[in-house]
Amino acid sequence: MNEAGIFRRRKLPHIDFEGKPYFITGCLAGSLSAAGMKRIKTRRDELDMRPKPIDLSDQDWEIKKHKLVFKLVDTLLDGDTPVRHFDDDNAAEIVQNAFLHFADERYRLLAFVVMPSHHHWLFLPDEHWAAEQLAASSSNHTPREIISHSVQSFTATQCNRVLARSGTFWQGETFDHYARDEAEMLRIIEYIEQNPVAAGLAQRPEDYKWSSARIRFKLGLPQGDPIPKPT
Repeated sequence: MNEAGIFRRRKLPHIDFEGKPYFITGCLAGSLSAAGMKRIKTRRDELDMRPKPIDLSDQDWEIKKHKLVFKLVDTLLDGDTPVRHFDDDNAAEIVQNAFLHFADERYRLLAFVVMPSHHHWLFLPDEHWAAEQLAASSSNHTPREIISHSVQSFTATQCNRVLARSGTFWQGETFDHYARDEAEMLRIIEYIEQNPVAAGLAQRPEDYKWSSARIRFKLGLPQGDPIPKPT
């Protein structure tokens, strides 16, 4: 099924669809080894050589290929990655707090996790805030781009400071796509919050310190309910 949206492709595809939650993955610069990057390029090239399935639109085929590449990327990031800045609790807390800071204001925060080498988060831009941004923007940046760039820029500066380092902090582009319906949204929430368990970092999702699962468990929130901004 093809849905109208704003689709862009740089090195990675990016799609914006009004009223849908966005699933964003940000990777630390250097977190993918040279061998890992070669595997990703080989996988992407192999998929680009495949003929498009007749039941998919061009846009849907691009998104499908992106998801297949992302699966490999996430496997590599959960493995023996050479950069793990978020083993430092101070850095991990900065990213978690950045996600929580604009919850209930710019977006509904549906799930997040800060892993040693990357983060995942799922959010739905606030309808009124998004409309104001689109009306005021002179750069044609979408609400997703504004929200994601703000978090990446702020956390890069703050984490470099607490880690006493300088230079590029995040990989240049994020991996992102949108949840098409509630069922996919719930699958993504489950994926995000189970990531520490799948990576062998926790026995239960709520045991992992830098995750919405921990907050959800503490507040008794069901999956699908937004994570509130701390009071």
